[in-house]
Amino acid sequence: MSLNLDKLVDKDFRGKSINEILAAPPSALLGLSPNHDEALAALKIKSVGDLGKWQHAVHAQALVTLAHAEVAETAADA
Repeated sequence: MSLNLDKLVDKDFRGKSINEILAAPPSALLGLSPNHDEALAALKIKSVGDLGKWQHAVHAQALVTLAHAEVAETAADA
């Protein structure tokens, strides 16, 4: 199987495998810089993999995924 990840990563990481990208610093992701690497390192996030497994990021992604399924409570339900 082949995936094109070029729109997700910085030009230096185009053509790399998923495992190579996961081991790379967060700045491998398009839009992040070495300054972000420093800030994230303070949170013990030193790789793309660490960022993807970071508890708070996982929780935020779960909320984003579930948001479309939430039904607003109506006055009749209260």
